[in-house]
Amino acid sequence: MIIDGRTLAGEVLARAKARAQMLPRAPRILAIVANDTPATKSYLAIKKKRAEDAGCVLEELHFDAHAATTEELRSAVIAAEADAVIVQLPLGERTDARIVCDAIPLSKDADVLSTVARMKFEADEHDALIPPVAGAVAEILGARNIDPAGKRAVVIGSGWLVGKPCATWLSHKKADVTHLSFRSGNVAPLREADIVVSGVGSPHFIKPEMLKPGAVLIDAGTSESGGTLAGDADSSCAPVCTLFTPVPGGVGPIAVAKLFENAVALAERTMNT
Repeated sequence: MIIDGRTLAGEVLARAKARAQMLPRAPRILAIVANDTPATKSYLAIKKKRAEDAGCVLEELHFDAHAATTEELRSAVIAAEADAVIVQLPLGERTDARIVCDAIPLSKDADVLSTVARMKFEADEHDALIPPVAGAVAEILGARNIDPAGKRAVVIGSGWLVGKPCATWLSHKKADVTHLSFRSGNVAPLREADIVVSGVGSPHFIKPEMLKPGAVLIDAGTSESGGTLAGDADSSCAPVCTLFTPVPGGVGPIAVAKLFENAVALAERTMNT
């Protein structure tokens, strides 16, 4: 089955909007931006629309990608008067993204980018937010009543946004997780995996013969191939999988929706205290 990420994202956004409408005002989200590439502009335009769908207001604070300093961006994050703060990655060439992201207060970190927020998530604390891509994986599996407990899961890639949080979430759900580095070239464990999550950004490197028949394949990798957006998995994998997420239109829309669901959750905590 090929997952329609846009439909699932719509369900998440509708759920978030219903919660947002119960608040005294619409949740305000501030995006700190220090990159003016076409890709960044496109992502922000999409996020702005999805924020509206979630009953939120997304505002942007732009800095010169070549001139902005780490301290300048860090100060902007700390001073932000909003219910949630997003640091739009990547940042400019003169900045240290880790220092900037670590300045996001726990109470405003909808993307779970700061070390403090991530530590709460990794410790599986009851009030920890789930990083958006891991939240998208949870949404996809939950929509098809797939329980990761006891299943063999392989996560390819160890990035802060995809690989690490997805491996952590699957471990929390009692899956038997193998975490692979793309650079190692070791794809043998995929043949035994019930669930595969990939987030390395290498177009079409996963082929059907690498997979266990009936596996769940969640492709969270994005890159360009021939001028179009491509995932890590070749589309020919879909027929051998129980679930398959395409790129585009799979994990991406759901992750954006989960970001705004997290923002609404943070606004609820602030406004209802």
